[in-house]
Amino acid sequence: MKPTRICEGTMPEGTIIDGMTRIELDKAETKDFALGGGPMRPRDAATLMLLDRQGAKVRILMGRRHKRHAFMPGKFVFPGGRTDPADSRIKVAEGLHPDIAAKLTGSQRPVTPPRARAIALSAVRETYEEAGLIIGRKGHFSTLKSGWKAFSDHNVQPALGMVRFIARAITPPGRVRRYDTRFLAVWRENIAVELDEKPTDELEELVWVPIGEAIALDLPVITKKVLADLEARLAADPDLSPDGPVPFYRMLHNHYTRVVL
Repeated sequence: MKPTRICEGTMPEGTIIDGMTRIELDKAETKDFALGGGPMRPRDAATLMLLDRQGAKVRILMGRRHKRHAFMPGKFVFPGGRTDPADSRIKVAEGLHPDIAAKLTGSQRPVTPPRARAIALSAVRETYEEAGLIIGRKGHFSTLKSGWKAFSDHNVQPALGMVRFIARAITPPGRVRRYDTRFLAVWRENIAVELDEKPTDELEELVWVPIGEAIALDLPVITKKVLADLEARLAADPDLSPDGPVPFYRMLHNHYTRVVL
């Protein structure tokens, strides 16, 4: 599909990237990202949006990053991080839904099926490390991988069949760190274990917030946009069908563009 420039009036209200040039976006994100450095290839990353249905409303889990971080200090984000290729070797109780796997491998800067699997599993692992939430199915699981030990300790088999693909975004050029991030989602009912304490202090505050209220938090620009996309998608597709549209954002020809995967 041909990329389209994001223009005023084409996206949900409340977002602030509509029609932005690279200069305008740089100015808006100076407190979120360290600017400068030479050309850098984006690294694969994934983040997980935990959703909790409360009657007619849907709450989402947000975490605040420490102010000492160089990358998005003090901002509310979703649990997640850079993809570890070793995650592709973790056994799962259920693989990705075929529609999700097809979109993750994709035609826009495509990746291999094992890489797509690693991307999804990295979001599951990072959610445990940053939020103390173990996602999967109860059952025997054994591994020597340190990042997955809690799954075996609590008899939880990692599973990917319930993962949904919400959005994708590549950090614009000119940042010291660049990521090709896949925004994934699961419902809270797929959390097998909620630990009293989280293993790391990457996120200093965790809160469940209605999506409409979450958009008003101190968020990175792209996070605000993805939340607006999620809210619109839930209104049209409350169960998040696996074949649903996935917007892909990146900078092309000095303007932010959007295609639907």
